[in-house]
Amino acid sequence: MSLTNWKDIVRIILHIAHMERYLDRQGKYDQFCLEYKKLTGTDWKEHRINYQFNQDEIIETLSEVLEQSKDACHRLIDHAETDFALTVENFSKWTKEYLDKKGKDHRLFFFVDEIGQFIGEDGHLMLSLQTIIENLGVTCEGRAWVIVTSQEDIDKVLGYLSNARTNDFSKIQGRFKLRISLSSANTDEVIQTRILEKNNNIREELKQMYRPFADILKSQLSFSNIGMTLESFKSEDDFVKNYPFIPYQFKLLQKIFEMIRRVGASGLHLSRGERSMLEAFQYATQIISKKELGVLVPLYYFYPSIESFLDTSVKRSIQQAKDNPSLKEFDIFILQTLFMIRYIDEIKGTIDNLVTLCIDHVNADRLAIKKEVEESLIRLEKETLIAHSGDHYYFLTNEEQDISREIKNVELEFGAESRLLGSIIFDDINKQNKKHRYTKTGKDFEYNRLCDRHAVGGHIDKGLIISIISPFYQDYEMFSKESCLMESSNDNGYILVKLLENEKIIQEIREYIKTEKYIQRKNDGNPEIRRILEDRKSENRERKKRIINIVNEMFQKAEFYIAGQLFDPATQDPYSSFLKAFDYLIDNTFSKMQYIQNPSNNPLAEIQTLLRRDDLVDGVFDFTISDSNSDAIREIKDYISLCSGQSRQMVMGDLVNDRFSNRPYGWNEWQTVLLLTKLVISGDIHLAMNNTILERNRIYEMISKTSNWKKITIRHRQKTDPVKVESVRKLGQELFAEMGSDKEDTLAEFLRKKLSEWQQKIGEYKTLADTGKYPGKDIIKEGEVLISQILASRDSLSLITHIFDQKDKLKGFSGNYGDLSAFYTNQRKTWDELQESKAKFEINRYDLEQDESVKKALIRMDEIINAPAPYTLIKEVPNLITCVNKANNDLLSKNREVLNSVGKRCLEELEREARIIKVSEKERELSNLRLQNLLDRTQEEKSVANLKQYREEAQKILDEELVRLKGFIQKETGEKPTVKETESINFSSYYKKSYIETEEDIEEFISSLKNRLDQIIQEGKRIRIK
Repeated sequence: MSLTNWKDIVRIILHIAHMERYLDRQGKYDQFCLEYKKLTGTDWKEHRINYQFNQDEIIETLSEVLEQSKDACHRLIDHAETDFALTVENFSKWTKEYLDKKGKDHRLFFFVDEIGQFIGEDGHLMLSLQTIIENLGVTCEGRAWVIVTSQEDIDKVLGYLSNARTNDFSKIQGRFKLRISLSSANTDEVIQTRILEKNNNIREELKQMYRPFADILKSQLSFSNIGMTLESFKSEDDFVKNYPFIPYQFKLLQKIFEMIRRVGASGLHLSRGERSMLEAFQYATQIISKKELGVLVPLYYFYPSIESFLDTSVKRSIQQAKDNPSLKEFDIFILQTLFMIRYIDEIKGTIDNLVTLCIDHVNADRLAIKKEVEESLIRLEKETLIAHSGDHYYFLTNEEQDISREIKNVELEFGAESRLLGSIIFDDINKQNKKHRYTKTGKDFEYNRLCDRHAVGGHIDKGLIISIISPFYQDYEMFSKESCLMESSNDNGYILVKLLENEKIIQEIREYIKTEKYIQRKNDGNPEIRRILEDRKSENRERKKRIINIVNEMFQKAEFYIAGQLFDPATQDPYSSFLKAFDYLIDNTFSKMQYIQNPSNNPLAEIQTLLRRDDLVDGVFDFTISDSNSDAIREIKDYISLCSGQSRQMVMGDLVNDRFSNRPYGWNEWQTVLLLTKLVISGDIHLAMNNTILERNRIYEMISKTSNWKKITIRHRQKTDPVKVESVRKLGQELFAEMGSDKEDTLAEFLRKKLSEWQQKIGEYKTLADTGKYPGKDIIKEGEVLISQILASRDSLSLITHIFDQKDKLKGFSGNYGDLSAFYTNQRKTWDELQESKAKFEINRYDLEQDESVKKALIRMDEIINAPAPYTLIKEVPNLITCVNKANNDLLSKNREVLNSVGKRCLEELEREARIIKVSEKERELSNLRLQNLLDRTQEEKSVANLKQYREEAQKILDEELVRLKGFIQKETGEKPTVKETESINFSSYYKKSYIETEEDIEEFISSLKNRLDQIIQEGKRIRIK
């Protein structure tokens, strides 16, 4: 077996140790060692690791000591390795046996060095350690101790683990209650003692060197924008003690080692404590050991000491840079420096910080180094070895370099920079959206936003305009002061803002757009690529913040041109500048805004108050004269008159939101609505909705909702001739027995109300008349058309005019309306009785008309029902109904008596025949039941004709039942009943003439009848006479 594998070695040692343990328990271990030495001449403890080469000697020695056969010992050796079981339980038991053998006060300590590196992130190893500790503690009762060491703080180890692994490790922590601090926090003291100790002569020389440069070094070695304290030299003693290193380097290098290990740029064997630090500082010391006194160690001198620990990809990136002929040696130093601080959040790779990290002499020229650093950064970024975010430069891994190159190659769409800049200006900086609140009137002005002629958001018709011209605009150079003044006077005047050139904004915006576009289309499942993309997203968020700051700075020097005038906003805040610019634009381009000299503080409340005042009615108040805003009212009135003369429809929403909201007016919408309300009250206009003039009590409800403004139309109102008004007023008194107002609007409202009441009643009458049961259909239709035409008038002028023109028709219909009202209110019940009675009498009309007086009554009822205007005839109806009803009842009674007589006779005959043929009582009852049911049904019969028909039906039932009974007896007894067969005769069947007029006719009829009767008797039948 090869022993090069440490696991094999451990396995051999363990099972040999197990054999020794067995010999020891038997008290024969010392004897075994002596016998082995006698046999081989060698010491067992020195040669036992090579036991496989001495198996024969071991077997012989065991046979001697254990007094067993060599074959048994041979088997023991052969199976020792495979049968050996090293478990936690066995280990704990063996440890307990050892301690018990040593005595109760004996303790056993197990030391394990660098447990943190051994376990790493392996959860199984964590749990194995926990199990060992638990079993040793329980089995050995606290007499076996385990002490472990680690280069890292255990809390930091936990910080690198996932939640699940952290929970596992916390259990292990619970087993180690005692913490022994072995921290290397004072690494600088160790290094100062081991490497930087100096003799007295050098110490004195260093002090003299430091004194003239003390203050300069504090400035030379300062950092900016850092999140940790990086100390410079505190005193000459501090300088002597640390030279040629700078105090901050001890802390910074520890941080570099820690962050490189954390992000996985190197193996875990790169320790954080004295060992790695000593190596790094020792190597840097060797680099400058032959240089003159006064040199300082720049940060990049530490790079070679960690290079051997780095992943191949990182080393290859830097090595390839060394082979790049486009780069200089100092460029490589900067690249190494940027790598070392790549993952340290507390220090940013700004130019000033890089200069500080590169200081290499107490008398170094910081400005010269800064220039050299700037030139190196340009070359490195050009080769895509580094990138920058704002002022922060950072090292790129191979993957990051690839992505950076791809981002550089992303093509920008035309105008992309301008669109992003516009979005930042209007959406991020100026957050007014698309409206500007004009503080003097409280009106919101919508506006269009442009950046380099590109619209930001949608277009708003007739909105104000603010246009930004930036260095991205292709014709930027053409916008001189004179051109800007002229340009801003177009479109009735607008705001033009010219941003001065700025290289930073151009670079940052293009980088932002390219990065954003690349991230959106890049879809890679590689974890490292995803991490880089997330980093770029984060950088872009920071980049956008910088862009916003740059834009804010640009607005401090921006040039504002408004409606042909150069404007100074007197503020450096873009938001405030926009507010002032819009106020200036409105003040200078809305020439008729001052027409509203006294705007209402609460227009809606004032509208409601005006509409409720009873003293402001019917045009008695002229606001164009008495109102403080009379100019504005007159402007609206003139425009409405103009539109009316051109027969143009006027929609309230168009006037409020468009006409008087835009130039040259710019009035607040509710102020305009208030002015329209005043014109309604003064009688100059009407407001209509759905082609119907809004009554005054509905106006507030409708106009208080802005959603109704597009539905409301405005109508110019003409004054009505006073003669017509008075004539119609008198007509109203004649029609309705009530005098209306002498004011046009009030009179029109009164007449519309009364006619509407007529219309409603007529509608009710029409519904009944359309059924065909009631009179007046033509009159109703005539009135309906007349009133509908009048009520279709949209205003008081047309209503009164229409009534005046139709006054004769209205007078004529008035009388008809009275008849209709009386009929449908009082006479309809009697009419319904007439209709019902007529229908009842109609079935017996032929028999009823045999009485002359009843016939006349029926004819009169027909005349009344068919009369076009039966209203004066209805008083006759009760007597007519009484007359006919009595005759009808008498006729029905007489026919029922005849039917009952026939029915009784049929029952008697059926009973008699049934007894003759001797049928059972049950069958007789069944036969009687049919006849009885027929007679019962006739008691409610109202038709005389039906009653006569029932007589024949009774005879038919009698015949059918007799046949049924005879058939039943024959079926039951098998004998034919002795009752003679019956034959009914009808006298008209034996006489061909319809009438008997002479004696000869009588003789002929009797002779024919006698012959037939004789024939029936001779046939042995009985004769039933109908």
